[in-house]
Amino acid sequence: MTTIEKLEHEVKKLKPSELVVFRRWFAKFDAEEWDRKIAVDAKSGRLAKAAASALREHKAGKSKAL
Repeated sequence: MTTIEKLEHEVKKLKPSELVVFRRWFAKFDAEEWDRKIAVDAKSGRLAKAAASALREHKAGKSKAL
């Protein structure tokens, strides 16, 4: 059984009140990981490259209004 399968098994056994606590914890954990990844990407210059590419495509008429 993989780690993910073990986690799935354990999460399925949680009581509804425990699931609420787990969801809150995981949402916070996931947001912090996302923020960390964005910070790493920003520091490395990846976001600047992506923004420059998006602006080039927009100026070339390859985008549309939302």
